[in-house]
Amino acid sequence: MKRKPSTETTAAWIRLMRVQSRVLDAVEQDLKKAGFPPLAWYDALLELSRAPSGEMRPVELEKQMLIPQYSTSRLIDRLVDEGLAARRECKVDKRGQFVEITEAGRELQKKMWSAYSAAIEKYVGSKLSDADAVTLCGLLDRLGCSCGDAQALAARDGAPAR
Repeated sequence: MKRKPSTETTAAWIRLMRVQSRVLDAVEQDLKKAGFPPLAWYDALLELSRAPSGEMRPVELEKQMLIPQYSTSRLIDRLVDEGLAARRECKVDKRGQFVEITEAGRELQKKMWSAYSAAIEKYVGSKLSDADAVTLCGLLDRLGCSCGDAQALAARDGAPAR
């Protein structure tokens, strides 16, 4: 017989899901109030900017962002329509394509970081000490999230990994 989660584990799960949803909604609202597009745009542009040549295959972007393929396709369409990214054909595999960040995309990602970082501080940093944040990362690491990787990327790029 399979073990069921304890009441405490179920309560932790519910809190984790609610907090994630509420904080992401609040961050989205702050970005919107500042006149910026949705957070997914920032995430896609950040991932593209971190790619060695500023380009990725759509499937790679999808895996990095952890969103469904159909959402990734629509997001890429929007970024291309706005001139923030460009599609280009793969020379080796004519059926494949790459998505490449444009200079306008790099500029927007950097501008969005000011509002995004302020929101992170407002909804997380102001409520946790650095020691609390380290403890939380340790707990999340046990669930499969590698905060160590996120810290290294944030330190390198001046922006958080999601």
